[in-house]
Amino acid sequence: MAADFWAGYISGAVGIIIGNPLDVIKVRLQAGHSHADTSTANLSRFEKAGSLVRGAAAPILGYGALNAILFVAYNRSLTALDGSVTDPTNPVGVSPYKIWLAGAAGGLASWTISSPTEFIKCRAQLDRRPDVSSWAVAKDIFRTRGWRGLYFGGGITSARDSIGYGFYFWSYELCKRFMTSDDDSSHQTAMKILLCGGIAGVVTWGSVFPLDMIKTRLQAQTITDLSPRTESQSLLRPQRETLSSFQIAKETYRVEGIKAFYRGFWVCSVRAFIVNAVQWAAYEWLMKSFNSWDAQVKAQEPIPGI
Repeated sequence: MAADFWAGYISGAVGIIIGNPLDVIKVRLQAGHSHADTSTANLSRFEKAGSLVRGAAAPILGYGALNAILFVAYNRSLTALDGSVTDPTNPVGVSPYKIWLAGAAGGLASWTISSPTEFIKCRAQLDRRPDVSSWAVAKDIFRTRGWRGLYFGGGITSARDSIGYGFYFWSYELCKRFMTSDDDSSHQTAMKILLCGGIAGVVTWGSVFPLDMIKTRLQAQTITDLSPRTESQSLLRPQRETLSSFQIAKETYRVEGIKAFYRGFWVCSVRAFIVNAVQWAAYEWLMKSFNSWDAQVKAQEPIPGI
């Protein structure tokens, strides 16, 4: 299978392992928990340390596949958009808007994996029952909603992924063009890849964070939670009629104002910088390793007719 598939898969899984604890905090902030409940001094809100890795199983399995599809679709789309591209991992001279379009196409292609993965992850992270696993959440969704239920919130997830990954590749490639040079040592190159990857992660989430917040609250409506809640947390309470994405956005703005759309962004930015710095570094290193190994194998193959 293609090197970019496995490089994307492994780097995606590594990113989730590193970033899941901060992702739990981000999701709970988005869902409507107050700042007092989620401050560092009140981390007992998360019941125990194990809750900070809750929901990791689905993303580790799913996000590895998602990242693989993302990078394969991006590379193929970029090659189709610009016939002069010989190495999609180093698109020198390619127009930034083509890079954005290829990234958006990659994000849209990854939706088949990201939509159910995100729904399961969100449910697992917000569920207050002890020791709730991703597998248990997936079975519950299938039992109550069927296969189609796994794609609840899929529309806004696809919009978030398409827009976000467009900016993801766009910002990473522009950052590399501005920061790297042929004179850099291997150490300097590695450090700049880490920095560019981190910046790309922050830019990506900055471009779609309100959409991600609405997605979280849309999916959180499916959780049965009978605990008392304040007015600002009312969107988590089960309702007779499930609110649409537009209705959630309208109600959130009416009750909590514009700040609610960026609640948890600081946590997400820290997570995005760390995760994507490591993820891009892992992807670049794996691609070089796979390509080097492939070249060695081809060099050892006997020449036909000799």
